[in-house]
Amino acid sequence: VRTSHLQVAAFLLGTVGWILCTVSMGLVEWRVWHIDNTTIISSGIAWVGIWKVCFISYLHVSPGYKEEFCHKFSGYDSSIPHEIYAAQGLLLIAMFLGLLGLAATVFGLRHVYMGMTRKALTTRFFLVGGCSYACAGLCVLIPVSWNFYSVTHNQSIAFPPSYYMPSSPAAQEAGAAIPIGIVAVILLLLSGTFSLSYRFSVTTNAIVN
Repeated sequence: VRTSHLQVAAFLLGTVGWILCTVSMGLVEWRVWHIDNTTIISSGIAWVGIWKVCFISYLHVSPGYKEEFCHKFSGYDSSIPHEIYAAQGLLLIAMFLGLLGLAATVFGLRHVYMGMTRKALTTRFFLVGGCSYACAGLCVLIPVSWNFYSVTHNQSIAFPPSYYMPSSPAAQEAGAAIPIGIVAVILLLLSGTFSLSYRFSVTTNAIVN
């Protein structure tokens, strides 16, 4: 048991990292667009996520009330940049790998704390868990870095006319999903490192004459 402290930390960090990965995937605030024309986008701010784009508008509602309009991205929208579609797939893969890592770590810790001495099987569980965490972290790192690059270079998106979105903003900045994703990457990679560092304890029995 005393050799598995890092693996317990791997499970805890992996759990938090997996939760943050899920949160970042669900947030629409990947890119925050600042827009000069407030005719339709009343607040002058739109949020571009990996599943949809949203903005606040005062149109079609009673005076003094606001309404949030969202347009979900379709697989047929060729104008949507590749980094958004890549983020969708990679984050779904990261969620699955994170769950696999958590399950493998739980089984490994179960073997350790229940005193099971099947060294090869215990080590294999932590190996699977560590590789899963590491791969999940890389799957989050790619879309986070790619979208952050697009934000820093103020890249435009040719939205369809039905979205009521301009093709380029006056300025844009990284939304909350990107720093959350970065923290998830760090935690998942640490979890992978800790899980892979497991060494089975070797005990010797001394015979006293």
